[in-house]
Amino acid sequence: MLAQLERWMQADATYTVRYAVIELMVDFLDARFDAEHLRLVGDIHSSEYYVNMARAWYFATALAKQWESIFPMLRECILDPWTHNKTIQKACESYRVTPEHKALLRSLRV
Repeated sequence: MLAQLERWMQADATYTVRYAVIELMVDFLDARFDAEHLRLVGDIHSSEYYVNMARAWYFATALAKQWESIFPMLRECILDPWTHNKTIQKACESYRVTPEHKALLRSLRV
């Protein structure tokens, strides 16, 4: 399944890419998580709003579930500015992210 998701993430169709990112978020952020998945989503470059929103949603959910793996990406500003800031916004709106983490994230806005 992961190999197919990787192929879909490279597709030209907006909703195919969006589906692959959301599927990775739903099925691969818990027991099957691998930090390499962060790179897969981070390497997607699109001007499509719905693709980029899915990417931000993925990273915000990753912050709630895999803080230690994803936080360095934000601290080092690896993501494009829009996805970076939207990830922080979505994480700060989440009940699954601690108030301490939210304060730290707010200080990283670009």
